[in-house]
Amino acid sequence: MRYALLTLCVLVAGCDTVRSTTDRVFGGDEKPAEAEEVVAETPVEPEPLPATAAGWVGAKTTIAGLGDPTTPGRWLQTPLVDTEFTGRVVVPKTGSQAYITLVPAPGPEGGGSRLSLDAMRALLLPFDELVELEVYSN
Repeated sequence: MRYALLTLCVLVAGCDTVRSTTDRVFGGDEKPAEAEEVVAETPVEPEPLPATAAGWVGAKTTIAGLGDPTTPGRWLQTPLVDTEFTGRVVVPKTGSQAYITLVPAPGPEGGGSRLSLDAMRALLLPFDELVELEVYSN
């Protein structure tokens, strides 16, 4: 019974293939095949990046502690950035890394930074210590 069901499934699946090949061999429809219209699409050009693209080459170093634990999300408030964007943060001591949102904070560029609770968990950092971080722009 199983073999009969399997054979039936194979035959039903191949019916469309058999029908289309027999139409071509034996004439099938007498109407000429209609040509499909080919629509030429104009290529879409990517939008240029804004002139004030926030980013840099290489790593910038900062010291970070725990930020406001009631603010949700994975973020780093740091004076290293002027606009909010996504960046990569690496802990040089352990090598752990995570992609997080870099949020501008007031203060000098060498000032301290604050990490969210979720970001500290992602980087496997203790909540009660200050840590050195390398920050990379995306």
